[in-house]
Amino acid sequence: MSSSRLIGHLIESLRCLPGVGPKSAQRMAYHLLEHDRAGGRRLADVLEQAMEQIGNCRECRTLCEEACCSLCSNDRRDRGQLCVVETPADVLALEQSTGYQGLYFVLMGHLSPLDGIGPEALGLEQLQSRLQGGAVRELILATNPTVEGEATAHFISEMAHACGIRATRIAHGVPMGGELEYIDGGTLSHAFAGRQEI
Repeated sequence: MSSSRLIGHLIESLRCLPGVGPKSAQRMAYHLLEHDRAGGRRLADVLEQAMEQIGNCRECRTLCEEACCSLCSNDRRDRGQLCVVETPADVLALEQSTGYQGLYFVLMGHLSPLDGIGPEALGLEQLQSRLQGGAVRELILATNPTVEGEATAHFISEMAHACGIRATRIAHGVPMGGELEYIDGGTLSHAFAGRQEI
């Protein structure tokens, strides 16, 4: 721990980031203080703006600055296809690696009863309303291929079937236990193109 209370608070604050342990946080803090104070100020300004101005899209729940994200407000997207993903990072991964032209619904997680995450926490009532709206022809389930992701996909596929909507699951070119944002583009594109009815 640093002899400076403020440096100690900076190091502890940096540890909130995923994968950043005590040593990494210490290196980051000292780098900013010793070599890049201007970068540190920019980082602080952008972080403050992001925390204040970024919210969730009212349609798909992804992160955005507007009430409705650029994908949902794009009239050229196919409103008959709706792809369900766990995180906003998954939307970015699919947009960069596939030719998908439909819309998305972001769960912001997956079902996990042991952690107290049920259907209401994932916005499944909002998804149900979209499915009942009549515009969706195909629901593409692109949750992570983990036990929780598979359980979530199964639960949502039952919702789709109850509404008479075709539900497909992306193919398992993605390794079990993997997360979409870390999969290479070729594998992700192949898995997305090979999705199957469930």
